[in-house]
Amino acid sequence: MSLKLKHILLGAAASALLAGQALAEKIIIGHFGNPTPMQLLSASDELAEATGWEIEWRKFDAGTDVIAAMASGDVVLSELGSSPIAIGTSSGLEIELIAYSDVIGKAESLIAREGSGIASVADLKGKTVGVPIGSTAHYSLMGALQHEGLAETDVNIVGMKPDDIAAAWGQGTIDAAWIWQPVQSEILKTGSLVIGADQTAEWGFPTYDGWVVNKAFAEANPDKIVAFLKAIDKVNGMYLANPAAWTADSPEVQALAAATGADPAQVPGILEGFTFLPMSEQTSETWLAGAAPKIKTTAEFLVAAGRIDAALNDYSAFVNPTYAAAAAQ
Repeated sequence: MSLKLKHILLGAAASALLAGQALAEKIIIGHFGNPTPMQLLSASDELAEATGWEIEWRKFDAGTDVIAAMASGDVVLSELGSSPIAIGTSSGLEIELIAYSDVIGKAESLIAREGSGIASVADLKGKTVGVPIGSTAHYSLMGALQHEGLAETDVNIVGMKPDDIAAAWGQGTIDAAWIWQPVQSEILKTGSLVIGADQTAEWGFPTYDGWVVNKAFAEANPDKIVAFLKAIDKVNGMYLANPAAWTADSPEVQALAAATGADPAQVPGILEGFTFLPMSEQTSETWLAGAAPKIKTTAEFLVAAGRIDAALNDYSAFVNPTYAAAAAQ
C-alpha cells in the first residue's frame, strides 16, 4: 500500500463521521455484480422502504477500487473480499466487517487455456497468468503457489481487471487466469478449470466476500444497518430454502440475470460456486466471532508476499457482530 493511499485512508478516518451524516439519507452501496440473491434487492424498492435510504447500487471490478471509494467517503457500505479487507484495515481504513455476503468456492477458479499445457498448479511455472491484483482471486493464486512450492517469480503474474482478462484471453496473450464470473464462464469456452477457491480454502487460504461499513456511519444508523442485514438474510434464505427451484427460467434467476447482465442459463451454476450463510450462523466462532484472527492471518500472508507493509497485532476493532446478531432475531 503506497504512502499516498495510506495518507488518504487516515484522512478519511478523521472525517468519517461527517461523511456518514452527509450520506444518511442517500447512500451508495458497493457490490461486485455477481448474480447472487442480494441482487434481488438492487432490482426492487424493498431495501429502500426498510431503511428509508435513497440507494444507488455501484458495481466495482475489484476490492482495491472499493477501498479507494470508502476511503474517500463516497461509499459507506459495500461488499469487500477477505484479502482487500485485510489490506484496507491494515492501512487504517475505518471499516467494520458486519456480515458475510458469501463464502467463495468454485465461483473463483484457475482456468487454463486449451493447449497451454497447464493441468495443475505446478504447471504454472514459466506461464503467464492474469488476475486482479489485491483481490480474493489473487490471494487464492498466491496460496496455491505457496502450497505447490512455487515462488511468485516462477510465474509471470499480470495484474488485470476482469474485462481485461477476457480481452487478453481472446488475444491469446495469457495462458491462464484466476477469475470470477461472468468472465470465468466466457473463458471456459476455450479453457478448463484447474482448481477453485474451495480447494485453496482446504489448503489454508479461505476467501469470502464480506459486508463492510464505515464505522461512524454504522454507529449513527444502527437500526438501518440491522434492517439492511435482515433484507440480505431474507433473500439468501429464499435461495437456501430450495436452491433447485432457482432454474434458468425461474423468476428469481431471471431477475438476477436482468440486474447483472449474466446469462440466465449460467446463473444456477454460478450460485453453486458460493456458500450463503444464514444470519443466525454468522455470529458463531466459525465466522464473525472468529474473524479477527483470520484477518490477521491473511494480513500476515500478504506481508510475507510483499503486498502490504505490516500487519496489525489485533483486528478485533474491525469486526462487529452485533448488527448480525440483531438481524438474526
